[in-house]
Amino acid sequence: MRIMLERRDDRPRWLSLASPLAAVTLTMIAGAILFALMGRNPAAALKVFFIDPLSDGWALQELAVKATPLILISVGLALCYRSNTWNIGAEGQLVMGAIFGSWLALATHGTPNGPWVIAAMLALGALGGMCWALIPALLKIRFGVNEILTSLMLVYVAELTLDYLVRGRWRDPKGFNFPQSVNFEPEATMPLLAESGRLHVGFLIAIAVALTAAFVMARMIKGFEIRLVGEAPRAARFAGFDDRRTTLLVFAVSGALAGLAGIIEVAGPIGQLQPSISPGYGFTAIIVAFLGRLNPIGALIAALFLALTFIGGENAQIAMRIPLDVTRVFQGLLLFFVLGCDAFLLYRLRILSAGRTT
Repeated sequence: MRIMLERRDDRPRWLSLASPLAAVTLTMIAGAILFALMGRNPAAALKVFFIDPLSDGWALQELAVKATPLILISVGLALCYRSNTWNIGAEGQLVMGAIFGSWLALATHGTPNGPWVIAAMLALGALGGMCWALIPALLKIRFGVNEILTSLMLVYVAELTLDYLVRGRWRDPKGFNFPQSVNFEPEATMPLLAESGRLHVGFLIAIAVALTAAFVMARMIKGFEIRLVGEAPRAARFAGFDDRRTTLLVFAVSGALAGLAGIIEVAGPIGQLQPSISPGYGFTAIIVAFLGRLNPIGALIAALFLALTFIGGENAQIAMRIPLDVTRVFQGLLLFFVLGCDAFLLYRLRILSAGRTT
């Protein structure tokens, strides 16, 4: 008997929609088993993770706050992956965007300024992320260097640059030697949407970005170009589309959105630069992009679900003394099942035996 995978000639639409739902279900089952092995009540643990955060107004605000960077980054990554280019370094682009935008906040600290500061910071953040993302893109189209490796390695360069700055030139002189910058002035922070809580206008920006990207991909020639270059590069060349130019475009947009997420995170919930400004949003957004079927609206929905795992993990740590690292295990399991379900979306399982095929 031999087991093989046979590529599907056609893929039913219902199967494409069912794949992420099946991945989430399998993740829940695997999580329940994990909690049981840890000696916790699986039903109670899953309730703390996924139900309790939805029953509290403050937690709902925190859900939106944590989903904001995931939405921005995953939308950009979805554009990259649809064009068959692989940006794995969004975490570094997030950090570099935070550095670029924070420079203005620190340069204008203690001086009279107005609302233009936060707008300029957002623009600088997007510019910083874009510049960082264009490095692997240019290496790819000029020298054929693998963009997966270069974009990933640049993450560590960006993180060490941030660490150097907050421990050196940008360290708060009145901060008792802690590695952090001064707190940003009110004009250099994201405006809040509610008096209580941390929900800020960055969430509205993220929704607007997702809706705009969905419109571009569905209704504009540039979206068609991105899809065609990824799905049929030879046909794209016959149609007059330049795959090198498309690579530069999607990396620039992806990096700009990651950089925008970085400065929004620093100027929003954090309010200053620290050695670590992200719990891994850039890498988690990869799961979000695939769970959302590389669709901007799907990424928005998936980002809210992944943000729920962050909030639920913090709740479980307090209420049930479950290690916070279980959140990363959940996210890893989700990526595993998403990829596994996608494999059966592209291929069908066949069992070959002597004289019989099923």
